[in-house]
Amino acid sequence: MTTNETHTSLIMIFGATGDLAKRKLYPSLFHLYRKGKLADKFAIIGTARSPWTHEEFRANVKDSVLTALGSNEQIDDFASHFYYQPHDVTDSESYIKLRNLAGELDSKYELQGNRIFYLAMAPEFFGTIADHLKSDGLTETEGFKRLIIEKPFGHDLESAEKLNAQIRQSFAEEEIYRIDHYLGKAMVQNIEVIRFANAFFEPLWNHRYISNIQITSSEKLGVEERARYYEKSGALRDMVQNHMLQMVALLAMEPPIRLSTDEIRSEKVKVFRALRPIEGEEVNNYFVRGQYGPGSIDGEKVEGYRNELNVDPQSNTETFVAGKLMIDNFRWAGVPFYIRTGKRMTAKSTKIVVQFKDIPMNLYKNNHDQLNPNLLVIHIQPDEGITLHLNAKKSGQNMQTNPVKLNFSNEGSNGINTPEAYEKLLYDCLQGDATNFTHWDEVALSWRFVDKISEVWENTTSSTFPNYSSGSMGPDDADKLVEKDGFFWWNVTDLDVEDCK
Repeated sequence: MTTNETHTSLIMIFGATGDLAKRKLYPSLFHLYRKGKLADKFAIIGTARSPWTHEEFRANVKDSVLTALGSNEQIDDFASHFYYQPHDVTDSESYIKLRNLAGELDSKYELQGNRIFYLAMAPEFFGTIADHLKSDGLTETEGFKRLIIEKPFGHDLESAEKLNAQIRQSFAEEEIYRIDHYLGKAMVQNIEVIRFANAFFEPLWNHRYISNIQITSSEKLGVEERARYYEKSGALRDMVQNHMLQMVALLAMEPPIRLSTDEIRSEKVKVFRALRPIEGEEVNNYFVRGQYGPGSIDGEKVEGYRNELNVDPQSNTETFVAGKLMIDNFRWAGVPFYIRTGKRMTAKSTKIVVQFKDIPMNLYKNNHDQLNPNLLVIHIQPDEGITLHLNAKKSGQNMQTNPVKLNFSNEGSNGINTPEAYEKLLYDCLQGDATNFTHWDEVALSWRFVDKISEVWENTTSSTFPNYSSGSMGPDDADKLVEKDGFFWWNVTDLDVEDCK
């Protein structure tokens, strides 16, 4: 263990037999345990419908950790803190049994009544569980109580408002942790440091020096086993309403007066308020939607979206979104923020490209040089790092220029093993730090923006679907969206962070 800093709490995981818990939560909790962030004064209760015993649950947890990490050091001690309670989320009797078990573990592990409730379940159960936690006495505790909720938080603004009102009957806003795993990624959190800790970036971070900002989050995978959910969601609700808009807010926000949860959230909310609303006929001028057809990924032929299991053969669901966002404030007047996200694309990649304006006069034009624009590339995944693209003189007697890259990589010489996003966010919740979780105001404003686009698309059947091949970077209209402003999408595979060893 690397530190003696520990956090005492009982963590209840609703949906403990599900995919999220097995792939993300148990390995992340094990990392925290190995690092001394949990120590011995913690306990975890898993609940689900399956009639498991404590031993069966612990075996499942150990299998999860071994599959993800391949490590068995301290795994038996770690798993001994796990307990299982078969549960019906609609039945008060189940919650009473859960309350009794929680009381026993509070005493056994000296947990001081601290409780975290993690809802790793289908969103239709969020409100029901929150109601029962209060009415059946599980929130009556001497320590803190915190509720972690996975996305989606509602399906639109109306459903989000209804869900929020229901949950707020049982938990205060400061006790609700709406998780967005992108906010746990190391390089997303690094956006603030890049901007506010470097004297040569912050003075340039405005419309006078930046021509456009591009955010690309592409996946090779199709919808896989998520088709039922995806048919109701689509890329707009699944990615843009949360992950993409959160990154836009971090890039565009004003410097907070201090690095506190309230101040950072306040500045992000101002960005959402300044987003130019897009509605009606304007939607097609600012946004492009797409749906993947058959194609080839890594040399293997793959089916189109409409041929996927549990997908309507005439589905109008978008698997790709590209958009142009305008932030109508003094700092960003006239600077487009381009976003694109989709499935079955060329590469798995999340990158931010900040393109600076060209210099006023090209002094090297007589040398027939075409100066490349200066770029700041923030690599979110799969690589983590920063690349600064500059122009420098070529070797030799003449004054010809050559593009060069300055790289920093989290996988390079620094040898940083960046924590999994869920590990970071779980630890933040244990500490009571809600900075990297979304506040209700952010959720409401992002839904208000997205709903106007959804309304147009849902009332207009696309006659062009499918309109991009699997293995491509999306439909042609996405390229035209950027080209009409005199720009082009930077190729994410050409911007890969180089090895810094």
